[in-house]
Amino acid sequence: MVTPVSRTKEPEASEKPSESVYYASCSDAKAAGAAPLHAGDPGYRAGLDRDGDGVACEA
Repeated sequence: MVTPVSRTKEPEASEKPSESVYYASCSDAKAAGAAPLHAGDPGYRAGLDRDGDGVACEA
């Protein structure tokens, strides 16, 4: 008889705690080589996402 093993699911990107990365502007994110930022990425915030599509600093 096989005993079932309990496994936990890896958290989705949106469930992971945000990293302590902050970009004051898209210029800062681009200078750091981090742009474009996607929702769930460290440093992403809605204030940098002009059109609200989940991708910040895309242009």
